[in-house]
Amino acid sequence: MTRPSSSVDLSTYLVTDPGLSGARGVLGVIEAAVAGGVSIVQIRDKTAPTRELYELLLAAALLTAGQCALVIDDRVDVFLAARAAGAVVDGVHVGQSDLPATAVRALIGPGAVLGLTANQPAHIVAVSALPPGTVDYLGMGVIRPTLTKKDHPQPLGVDGFARLAATTSLPCVAIGGVALADSAALRDAGAAGLAVVSAICAAPDPERATRAFVAAWARA
Repeated sequence: MTRPSSSVDLSTYLVTDPGLSGARGVLGVIEAAVAGGVSIVQIRDKTAPTRELYELLLAAALLTAGQCALVIDDRVDVFLAARAAGAVVDGVHVGQSDLPATAVRALIGPGAVLGLTANQPAHIVAVSALPPGTVDYLGMGVIRPTLTKKDHPQPLGVDGFARLAATTSLPCVAIGGVALADSAALRDAGAAGLAVVSAICAAPDPERATRAFVAAWARA
């Protein structure tokens, strides 16, 4: 089974946040974002109990199936359990302190999408040494300081992102403090997409906010 990485649209990439989603909840935000044309959703929740996260992923898959890609942050076990239950979940995104990418690939198989966080040259060097096809895309940032990730590394800025992205052939998604007005600059800098948290999750109208990001990317 060939991995569908080349066909996964990374352009408008929603990363969920339960706190920022407010009363409408993560599923409410996802439903609105799907209606707005989001291309990929990442379920991210570092504190949810495993059962709760599993049920959230199953419910999210019902909203995204046939509409956009769906991945989960870090939790390979929850991904595998959801897949075993028949849910349409496309893959996993891991960070530098999570399971090694080679181990994740061995667990999720060749047909799943695997994203990896990278924010410094050493990370790119390490990725380049992996067997071809291990990682499908890189999440690169932060672009600017952001409250959604308190332990984030030194911000890259658009220029830093451009320099780092130019050192790898993998698609790079810009994340961290990304605003709507950054669409053209980051696309020109080599981004394959924009990963957005607060600008959609905390927006008064997540559907409208998503549509704005989709349109801005298309114009960029």
